[in-house]
Amino acid sequence: MSLKHSYALIAPFYDAALSAVTRAQRVKSLTTLPPAPARVLLNGVGTGLDLPHLPRQHCYTGLDLTHAMLRRTRPRTAGLDFCCVQGDAHSLPFADGSFDHAILHLILAVVPNPAACLAETARVVAPGGSILIFDKFLRPQQRAPLRRLINPLLRRVATRLDVVFEEVLEQTPSLVLESNQPALAAGWFRLIRLKRS
Repeated sequence: MSLKHSYALIAPFYDAALSAVTRAQRVKSLTTLPPAPARVLLNGVGTGLDLPHLPRQHCYTGLDLTHAMLRRTRPRTAGLDFCCVQGDAHSLPFADGSFDHAILHLILAVVPNPAACLAETARVVAPGGSILIFDKFLRPQQRAPLRRLINPLLRRVATRLDVVFEEVLEQTPSLVLESNQPALAAGWFRLIRLKRS
């Protein structure tokens, strides 16, 4: 089953599964957006769970792979300067430096190639801009045998359990790590802030 197909099926249940448990960490991540009005990309916007928590002064573009997910963002866009785009997080339909900042919430551990997703996000963020990440990652050399055992099945329908953020970051030298904090599940989920050099 393709990621596009599986997330079209998951869309009706996505909010019930993730909204309450991730709300506080989403808010914490989004409060680190700089205050000056800016162009902000939400790469992998999903059903728009971040939208109610976004500062109103920015101009937002939300990209997702599936129409089923994007359709659910629309009721959450009230009061925002917001545009929906259907597209692939691995191959963004935007010019270099199109955005001042980007948000990657629960997307790097979903896409088949997280390094390509992060590199593409870095490409479309202007130098000096920030990338905010909230997701689940293994630590370097972490064994996590149960997660690795069920990963081949789960990655086909919903998410990956084997992504090591440090290995992903190594492949995009234009990004500098500014902050890396544990979030949910004893640090399995992390809040990360990167700067585009």
